[in-house]
Order: sequence, then structure tokens, then C-alpha cells
Amino acid sequence: MGKVISINISEKRGIEKTSVSEVEVLVGWGLKGDAHGGDWDRQVSILPIETEAKVPPEKKDEVLKGGYTENFTIEGISPEKLSVGKRLRIGEAEVVILYIGKEQFKEQGRPYLVSREGRFGKVLKSGKVKNGDEVILLGEKL
Repeated sequence: MGKVISINISEKRGIEKTSVSEVEVLVGWGLKGDAHGGDWDRQVSILPIETEAKVPPEKKDEVLKGGYTENFTIEGISPEKLSVGKRLRIGEAEVVILYIGKEQFKEQGRPYLVSREGRFGKVLKSGKVKNGDEVILLGEKL
């Protein structure tokens, strides 16, 4: 079992996200108020904090000092268990992971890590999520 350590949204794409203490997660959209929401397959982005260990030493300061670009930063679940097709309960909401990383990697700031190790997916069940909420890996892959 893991937990939410940060919730982040932005009003437009391409900018750092603002941290909030709670958010409504909506089926068919993603995080209420987040510009990345919509009817597509990357409604939600999740970064397991444990992936920071994969950042090369020469990039570590830059990546860790950069502002958030993921919706949820989580801890306590091994990234290897967060594979494509896995379902997660995050607070009251449920999400399915459809991608790991992006097709084209970013080279600067926090996007360096998120573009390689972020988990992206769709909302399966609406609900509220607060900082500190449990993150639970659910059953088998879809």
C-alpha cells in the first residue's frame, strides 16, 4: 500500500502545476481544474517518488528542484508493480495505467523524470483525493 504525497494541477498545458490539498477526480475527464483533463487516454499522471533513484547524479539537483508536472506524486508502491494495465485506488477514485513515460523524453527539469517514469492513464471511478490518502494496487490487470 502507498500514499499520496502531492496533488498537482495546472490551468493550462506546458507550465508547472500548482499543489493543492485535495481534488475531485472525474470519470471521462481526470482532475477537476487540470488542463490535461479530457476525453483521452492520459487523463491522469502519476509519479512514484521511488523513481527519483533513476535520475543520473548530474541531473538530480535540476530534476528535484523543478516544479511538479505530474498530477499525483505517490510513495510506497514499487514502480515495477505499477505496470501497464494495473488499476489503482487513489483515495476514493480509481485509475488504470495505460502508459509508462512518453514517446519523446524531455531533457530539462522535472519533465526529465516524468517523461521517462510517469504513469499515465484514465479514470475508472470518480471520487475525492486528499494528500495523505492511501494508494492501493487493485486486483489483476484489465
